[in-house]
Amino acid sequence: MAKKEDITLLLKRAGEGEDVYDQVYPLVYEQLRNIASARISREGDGHTYSKTELVHETYLKMINQGEMDYQNRSHFLAICSSCMRQILIDYARKKKALKRGRNYDKFTYVDGLIESEGQDLQELIDIDDAMKKLEKLNPRLSEVVEMRFFGGMKVEEVAEVLDVSESTVHRDWLKARGWLYQELKGLEEN
Repeated sequence: MAKKEDITLLLKRAGEGEDVYDQVYPLVYEQLRNIASARISREGDGHTYSKTELVHETYLKMINQGEMDYQNRSHFLAICSSCMRQILIDYARKKKALKRGRNYDKFTYVDGLIESEGQDLQELIDIDDAMKKLEKLNPRLSEVVEMRFFGGMKVEEVAEVLDVSESTVHRDWLKARGWLYQELKGLEEN
C-alpha cells in the first residue's frame, strides 16, 4: 500500500494542473472499492451492479471535473465518496421518472443500479432531499454524514478532511443522525 504522503504529493500535482489520476487511482483503488462496498450495501437487495463498476464510474466522473485542489488523500476520498452518492442519486431520480414496467435495454451498469421500484427508490431520494436541507442548516454536519454514511470513512479520516478534532466529528455525527432521523420520520408520517 502506498504511503499517505506519496498520494498527497500526487494530488497536489493535480491541483497544479497535472493529470495524475492514472497514478493515483491504483494507489487508492482498494480503499475506493471499500467505500463503494459500504455505499452499495446500503442500497438493499435486488441490484446488479458491483463495487468495481461504481469505482470506475467515479473515476470517469472525477477525471471529467477538471482541476481540483485536494488537501490530502482523505480529502480526495471524501470527494470520491460524494461522486458515488451523486451517481446513485442521479440514477435513482432517472429511474423514478421512468414509467413503471417500461422495458428498456441496459446500456451501462448504472441502468442496473436500482432494480427495485417504489419504497426503496423513494427512500434514497428522501435521504438525499434531507441531506440537502441539512446542508443548508449546517454544512459541516452534512459533510460528516456524507463521508461517514455514504463514504464509509473513519472518524479520524473525516476529522483530517474537515480539520477538526475526532470528538467534534463524533458529536457532529450524533447530531446529524438525530436530525436526519427526525426529518425522515416526519416524511413517513405524511
